[in-house]
Amino acid sequence: MMASSSEKARHNMVEQQIRPWEVLDQRVLSLMESLPREQFVPEQYQDLAYADIEIPIGRDQHMMFPRIEAKLMQALAIRPTDKVLEVGTGSGYLTACLANLAQQVVSIDINSEFTDRAKQRLEEQGIGNVTLLTGDALAAPIEEAPFDAIAVTGSLPTSQQAEIFRQQLNQDGRLFVVIGTAPVMECVLITRHADKVFQEESILETELAPLINAPAPVEFEF
Repeated sequence: MMASSSEKARHNMVEQQIRPWEVLDQRVLSLMESLPREQFVPEQYQDLAYADIEIPIGRDQHMMFPRIEAKLMQALAIRPTDKVLEVGTGSGYLTACLANLAQQVVSIDINSEFTDRAKQRLEEQGIGNVTLLTGDALAAPIEEAPFDAIAVTGSLPTSQQAEIFRQQLNQDGRLFVVIGTAPVMECVLITRHADKVFQEESILETELAPLINAPAPVEFEF
């Protein structure tokens, strides 16, 4: 049977964008080659669903590059029994990916427009293991905490400002967050080994828009 144009585009995305970035986790590769990303993209950008760009989704927000989404999932090493928190629902695409890897996903976004759209898109894909919340994840811990993995889809100026998320991790829980200010940012994996013992590992350098309501970076005066 001849592959559809979307199937070819997904295959090309995996082979040309994701594998070259040293994403070798077969669960992640298979998922991104099968999940219809175009169903989570605004209609006017559906032809760009598999392009190597950050697709606008409204309210000055964008989908992450596919390669960064893949790096995030590989770094978090999500298990089928995991409970996962996603901070920043956005289009719902990464939410759907996480839901396919984990047992349960809680996804929160400050924009109700995004959570409403994501709910519809997830239902259309038959994905039912997601709880969608509307609110500010920086304001208070999530009621469903603790989590085995947390994915933060906006950047924070410093590692210390990720404390609210660190404290919502189970032991051996993993947190993926982008730390820094443009043009110097890096993806960091933070693992909780004990109550007050955390390990930080740099994954790669990138740039990502700040999480809404993230503290402003401190400016030094000389």
